Amino acid sequence: MTATSFSTFKELHEGSTPLLLPNAWDAASAILFERDGASAVATSSASLAWALGYADGGTLPREELLAAVRRIMRVIKVPLSVDIEDGYSDDADAVADLVADLQHYGVAGINLEDGGGTPELLVAKIKAIRSKLAGAGFFINARTDVYLRGLASGDAAIQMAIGRAQAYQAAGASAAFLPGLCDAETISAIAQALDIPVNIMAVPGMPEISQLFAAGCRRFSLGPVPFQLAYHHAREGVHPFLHQGQTASLFKHELSYPSMNAALNVDG
Repeated sequence: MTATSFSTFKELHEGSTPLLLPNAWDAASAILFERDGASAVATSSASLAWALGYADGGTLPREELLAAVRRIMRVIKVPLSVDIEDGYSDDADAVADLVADLQHYGVAGINLEDGGGTPELLVAKIKAIRSKLAGAGFFINARTDVYLRGLASGDAAIQMAIGRAQAYQAAGASAAFLPGLCDAETISAIAQALDIPVNIMAVPGMPEISQLFAAGCRRFSLGPVPFQLAYHHAREGVHPFLHQGQTASLFKHELSYPSMNAALNVDG
């Protein structure tokens, strides 16, 4: 990773407009998002695992992840953040080794979650990563699942989220990710308690991004939704072919062969 890639990615969290971060699952989706104007791209752990034939939830082999990341890095120029779930290990040093490999391939940052583990374990992983990288710039987006897993509610959830995020910040996290949260007042309370950017994942029925940005959320991502959208449309298009022998629906929203081929002809 170049220092410029990390610096660019970090600055995107500090601007006067929100960072809108689409989640890709392979080189093709990543280059399409970049060409459509994305200033950075992230992976979704679920989408990437599904695309490679694995269930989400820590089952993706390390080498499969790294190979997929290399393919994405080969075609895009904007910064890439990689979702590594809980680091695929409870061993903090093993997680740090994985992150060092990702940094070597040019990745600007990661998502790293507490999930079902303890906050202390994520603190240990963040510290191990910072020690392994020896001061090199790298963006660690520390995810807490307080809201996604419903670990608490009301004021108790706010205090739990703040406590965890502050611990991750002290360990070396660059940002705090709170999927499942979309309430402006709660976002404001958490953002004011931290010195690092807050970010969330889009959910159905959430307020306008402009409102949540004003409340203190700096970054918005989509999780597995782009993958689900793409594969929903693929299934809907193929269904009439399989069941009625019809092909008309396949060509209504065609992404042209020349444009797709040109986008991926990075070595030509």
